[in-house]
Amino acid sequence: MEEQNTSPEAENNQPLNENIAPESSEQNADSTFESRIDLKPLQDSVEQIKNEIAKIIVGQNEMIELLIISILTNGHALIEGVPGVAKTVTAKLLAKTMAVDFSRIQFTPDLMPSDILGTSVFNVKTNEFEYKKGPIFSNIVLIDEINRAPAKTQAALFEVMAERQITMDGTEYKMAPPFLVFATQNPIEQEGTYRLPEAQLDRFLFKINVDYPSLENEIQILTDNHNRQDKMDFNAIASVLSAENIIKYQELIKQVVVERNLLNYIAAIVHNTRTNANLYLGASPRASLAILNASKANAAINGRDFVTPDDIKRCTKAVLQHRLVLTPEREMEAFTVDKVVDQILETIEIPR
Repeated sequence: MEEQNTSPEAENNQPLNENIAPESSEQNADSTFESRIDLKPLQDSVEQIKNEIAKIIVGQNEMIELLIISILTNGHALIEGVPGVAKTVTAKLLAKTMAVDFSRIQFTPDLMPSDILGTSVFNVKTNEFEYKKGPIFSNIVLIDEINRAPAKTQAALFEVMAERQITMDGTEYKMAPPFLVFATQNPIEQEGTYRLPEAQLDRFLFKINVDYPSLENEIQILTDNHNRQDKMDFNAIASVLSAENIIKYQELIKQVVVERNLLNYIAAIVHNTRTNANLYLGASPRASLAILNASKANAAINGRDFVTPDDIKRCTKAVLQHRLVLTPEREMEAFTVDKVVDQILETIEIPR
C-alpha cells in the first residue's frame, strides 16, 4: 500500500498538474525515499502544538489531530459531543498555540445576525453611518453550541464561511487570513436547538465526533485536576505558530503529490454516495475536494510528500458523515451514516 506512488502503469499516472506524480517513477523505486518537500518544520510545529495542548488535555488525540488538519487545509470544523468532553476547551487551547486573533461567540436563541457580523451605527460627529465590526472578524472563531441559534442567525455565517468575506450595506469586507470557524454542538439535547441546514453543514470540512475518555485517561484527568487544585492556567500554553507560518504551511500542503489513480479512488467513493440505496442525499464535489485536501495534510504531518490510500480512508469519514442523509427506511432501522461510509470503503477497490 505504501508503494502505490511508484506504480509503473503509465495510463493511470499521467500528471494532471504539478502536484500529481509523474508517469515514470521507477527511479524512486530503487532508491531510498527522500521527501521532495521540506516537511520537517511543519512536523515539528504539529508536535509542539500537541505537547502544549497535552499540558491540560488528556487523550482526545483524534480530535486534536483532525483540528490541526483542518487548520492546515484552511477548513472549518464542527465538533460534536456530549457536554463535558473538552470540546470548547480543546478548541480554545488550540487557538492559544497560535499567535492569531481569537474570538468566542456563544450562540443563543435570541442571538441576531448583527450580533455576529456587526452593524452600521450613526456617527453624530461625522453625520454618517459607520460600520462596527462584529466578533466574527477574527482569525479563529469558536462558536459554542451553534445549533442553539435560529435559522436566520445561522444563515449569517453562509457567506463568511464559504467566501471569507462579509457584505454589509453593499460593501465587501474581507476576512484577514487565516480565517477558521470551529463550532461545537451537543448531539443529545434537542430542546431549544435548531438543526443546521445541509447548506451550512456542507461548509464544514470535518465533523469531529468526540467520545468519552477511556478509563485510564479518566483516571489521569482526575489526577491532573487534583494536582493543579482545579485550576486551568491558559497562560501556560505557549504560542507555536504565527499567522504567517500557518499561511506558509497551508501553501506547502498544496504541493503534496497525488497520483491519478488516487484521484479516481476519491471520486469513486463520493460517487458511490450519490447512487447508494441507503442514502437519500449524497456528497457534493465540495466533499471530494475536502477529502483530497485533508489527505494531503494527513500525509504531510506524517512526513510524506505523497498521499496514500490510508490517508484518504483516514479522512473520509470525518468529511462525509455530516454531508450524507439516510433514507427514511434506514433511519427507522437505526442504521447510521458511519456504517454506510464503512461499507463504501469496503466496496471500493483500493488502488495498488
